[in-house]
Amino acid sequence: MNFPKLAAVSSITLAIASSQALSQDGGPILFTNVNVFDGVNEEMIENANVVVTDNLITEVSSESLAVANGIVIDGGGRTLMPGLIDVHWHTLYCCNPQSVVVTGDILEVAVRGAIGSEGTLMRGLTTVRDVGGNSFAIKRMIDAGEIEGPRILPSGPPVTQTGGHFDYRPYQAVPTNGADSQWYWYSVGLMAQADGVPEVVKRAREIMRMGATQLKISTGGGVSSTYDPLDVRQYTKAEIEAFVEVADTYNTYVASHVFTDEAVEIAVAAGVKSIEHGFLMSRETMELMRDNEVWLSVQPLLDDEDGFSFDDPVSQQKWIDVTNGTDFTYKTAKEVGVKVAFGTDILFDPKLAERQGAFLAKLQRWYTPYEVLKMATSTNAELLKLSGPRHPYQQGDLGVIAKGAYADLILVDGNPLQDIDLIADPHENFDLIMKDGKVYKNTLD
Repeated sequence: MNFPKLAAVSSITLAIASSQALSQDGGPILFTNVNVFDGVNEEMIENANVVVTDNLITEVSSESLAVANGIVIDGGGRTLMPGLIDVHWHTLYCCNPQSVVVTGDILEVAVRGAIGSEGTLMRGLTTVRDVGGNSFAIKRMIDAGEIEGPRILPSGPPVTQTGGHFDYRPYQAVPTNGADSQWYWYSVGLMAQADGVPEVVKRAREIMRMGATQLKISTGGGVSSTYDPLDVRQYTKAEIEAFVEVADTYNTYVASHVFTDEAVEIAVAAGVKSIEHGFLMSRETMELMRDNEVWLSVQPLLDDEDGFSFDDPVSQQKWIDVTNGTDFTYKTAKEVGVKVAFGTDILFDPKLAERQGAFLAKLQRWYTPYEVLKMATSTNAELLKLSGPRHPYQQGDLGVIAKGAYADLILVDGNPLQDIDLIADPHENFDLIMKDGKVYKNTLD
């Protein structure tokens, strides 16, 4: 019998229960003596007071406030900011070693993803847009309070053509015929495949039926996949338009994995509204995106100490080719004025997932601390609104500290507008984390 381990688990449970009790007794919470970064304005509201009632912010003021039958949290001059948002996250892929996709099953993948979700929240990421994987059950359990994690806007299984970016089937899997059963990972919704307009329409409707808030497809070559060089265009324009039309019938949009000029141009012409990655685009293509109000969801991926490693030398070379374009992409996107969103795209590496905040801090190579924090809060929240009525969190705004917004808050020991590296070490520098009005971490004396 392992009593020490049981005792440790019990201690963690009691600590969580104690912190959540701050917001579960029915009374409001008053934050005093905080400097507020509201997610929008560079100038902070100094020595402010913020009231949280239930799951919403009900008052933000530089005047003295009081709450009846409530709890007062003295911020001690710390910075109160909105919870962070990652719009290119993989709840399941992030926290599973790649070997699990070969030897494991969906139960192991889901359990690892559920466990990893608590870590995501403890890094201050209170909302994520999941752009690939079957995270529906995890989202439901988080929303019900049965497990801990961020808000999730799920895309469901990302859809590939035969030989496309998400076609990880073994080499011997083709040719196929209509009587063949689906590959295991397709059958459990970790990924999906569709070829031709009729099959695209059916698969897209199935994914929306599962509960997707937007659709995620691949219209160009990928790094980790085997059968698709980076230069290839995936899906015909007619097939992409079919995805877009189905999304439009649900009043939402399509996001697409894609790198190169021609592939991006076709995707934009077909109606895709969020380009994921785009590291190999030219200035002219970014201008096209800007003129068509298409978002660039790009990630600060560099061939540095956090660089991804692949067993396949072809994938490793593709990684180098892609990350060689990172610096140009960020600099040019900023100059052109295309809408840029922040995400991480961490794959198959639980330890690297712990550095989610460090990835955000890397944006200081191209942006001021204010621009970085605004992107990861209110700007990312703007992108999420493209889901329209499919957006599952409609009661208040995300990514801001304002009256009526969701109470997703971080209390930072220091001023990240002056030192963005504080974000890189959330375990040390985030003294309090609140999501939906509940305190999940509180290390204040």
